[in-house]
Amino acid sequence: MVDLTVAIPTYNGATRLPAVLEKLRSQTGTEQIDWEIFIIDNNSNDNTAELVKSYLQNWSYFVPLKYYFEPQQGVAFARKRAVKESQAPLIAFLDDDNLPALDWVEKACQFALNHPQAGAYASQVEGNYEIEPPENFERISGFFGITKRGDQPYRYEPKHKLLPPALALVVRKQAWCESIPQETFLTGPVGNIRLASEDIEAMLYIQQKGWEIWYSPALKTYHQIPAYRLERDYLINVAQNTGLARHHIRMLRFKPWQRPLLFPLGLANDIRKAIAYYLKHRKELKIDVVAACEMEFLKSSVISPFYLWKTSYLKKFDRGLETQANI
Repeated sequence: MVDLTVAIPTYNGATRLPAVLEKLRSQTGTEQIDWEIFIIDNNSNDNTAELVKSYLQNWSYFVPLKYYFEPQQGVAFARKRAVKESQAPLIAFLDDDNLPALDWVEKACQFALNHPQAGAYASQVEGNYEIEPPENFERISGFFGITKRGDQPYRYEPKHKLLPPALALVVRKQAWCESIPQETFLTGPVGNIRLASEDIEAMLYIQQKGWEIWYSPALKTYHQIPAYRLERDYLINVAQNTGLARHHIRMLRFKPWQRPLLFPLGLANDIRKAIAYYLKHRKELKIDVVAACEMEFLKSSVISPFYLWKTSYLKKFDRGLETQANI
């Protein structure tokens, strides 16, 4: 039986994949581990398929390398495809710009043995920046999956309403299959649908089923962040994507009957925070990109329920009516 599948969802990642594969091919301490590598091509239109084909033809490493094409675009669909294809009890997700430390696979398997109730556990993720990030970037680095929660393992408690991103995340297949519905709402930003937090949605489902969610500092990973991703427009867009999904994530934490009662309270609190932040930082917003991102996140959180209703919930309702009409 395979112990671990390392799945790499990628979209137009031909220039990024070689570095990830080299890190995986150089892993140490894996002599007693049976593992494999999946590349999930999420409908790329560059030469990703040709690149992987060349690797497959010349792959001499003892760890199997497999290629899957997932036509339904959105990283959530790519991750689901990896879970479907894997026969391993553990599935580790690496983005195509995540470079794992050389003992990452070994430490990933060891953590699962030491924490049998962990349904998912996140890595310590540091940023490798092509250029110097803006001042005070650490305030918004979480939008890029940068995760540093100290030198000791940390368990995410439901009462804290905090969950890790899926960068360099390991999940138990049992926990995923028991917890996550066949159809999830968030898919990741695709086309005109600018919604992030699909990974938080998945983690929330797993946690609500009673599985533990952890952070392990022993799993070190480095997120490659090119210069264009530190430009003002890109940063603000990332903050917006995250804020627009916030209403959905918040409502998932409540039972259906509670949502109509708690929605006005959450909206009022979001409006209060946005107004207070604007009044305090309005003079900085044009010159301080970090402040502008924080303001955009708060503003998008206010807009979130109305944006979701217009772009997603209403369309889903219409599709349901159309399906019933066709039966």
